[in-house]
Amino acid sequence: MAERHRLLLESPRLTEEFSPSRTTTSSTTSGYILGITSLSSFYAASASAPFNVIDIVDKTTLRGVQTLPGHENGTTSLHTVQNMAGSAKECLISSGKDGSVKVWDERSNSHSIKMTNLGKRQALLCCDVSPDGLTVAAGTELQGDDASILYWDPRQPATPVRTHSSTHSDDITTLSLAASRDPTTNTNILLSGSTDGLISTSNADEDDEDEAVIQVGNWGCSVSQVGWIPGASSGSAGIWAASDMETFSTWQSERRTWVTDYLITAHSSNTSNPKLGVFTGSNEGDIALLSNMNTSVPDAPWCLHKLWTHGHVGVVRALVWDEQNETLVTGGEDGKLNIWPIKPVDPDSNESDDEDEEDGAMEVDPKSRKREYEEEGSRKGKKARRQ
Repeated sequence: MAERHRLLLESPRLTEEFSPSRTTTSSTTSGYILGITSLSSFYAASASAPFNVIDIVDKTTLRGVQTLPGHENGTTSLHTVQNMAGSAKECLISSGKDGSVKVWDERSNSHSIKMTNLGKRQALLCCDVSPDGLTVAAGTELQGDDASILYWDPRQPATPVRTHSSTHSDDITTLSLAASRDPTTNTNILLSGSTDGLISTSNADEDDEDEAVIQVGNWGCSVSQVGWIPGASSGSAGIWAASDMETFSTWQSERRTWVTDYLITAHSSNTSNPKLGVFTGSNEGDIALLSNMNTSVPDAPWCLHKLWTHGHVGVVRALVWDEQNETLVTGGEDGKLNIWPIKPVDPDSNESDDEDEEDGAMEVDPKSRKREYEEEGSRKGKKARRQ
């Protein structure tokens, strides 16, 4: 039998959608969609260079509402936050290679807040916001010997309030602030990943960067995405990470890796089921939802829950699970923004019908789940997700 961490079980309740509920294309017509986020009534999608715009589309009709200018040289991340600068309001925020983090005002089709590093323009590759909206963090591209995490108080956006330059030694590709303050220290905790292969947690409120780092894990490969797993119990994985080598891992005291064609992203929230859903893609444009059957067991197998096929041609680069509306939103190198139905996975679907896993487990042949690449109207894209 194959090694257990390479075993993919097929759920007895596996479902497959053969076409999206609705579809539209980017306003650029030829740009890739690299980022998607969900607002109350709209979806926002960022386009690749040289366009760099952010399209706002109606959730119900997918009709374009407006197009924001994005960032010069490239829009690198896109988020929805519920608090900003001490005000409880929904905001769209983005980072860019122009060295700024922008909070967008859809009424004026421009930004209402622009955070910069006065006198020093470094490309920003990622950003995130603390739950109270009073701390904004961004990670820079390596410039010379420095790759920094910049922190702003958005009420004073002209210059960062602190800079941590010793956490990572290469491009800082991904950041995630914890959804609540640390109960022991009452501080904001930042999770960061970098091209240097390190996954770190640090105190985002600490001015002395030598005292800021809390934990460091060395994955040994370039890290492209990281995130928290809410409600993780003691001994189970509390952090997930993805690499530029299209591998995925969960972290606590142990780590394990599962290899696929390419990883799109992972989704985890207090209400999601599975608690940690891993979305992977095929080079033909199909999408799968996987989950690990027990993240506290290093060699636990993975389970295939759902498939979404024939909606994209080529690599899928962005995905959002809109739990409230039971909707999956996907965007890819074909420039399409697709809406798919998605319901929470039945908790029992992680269980094998046969108690003897060696007899009952089924190893899915990846070839049987692949469709022929549609050459007509397709664009050959590279497998790597990040520019």
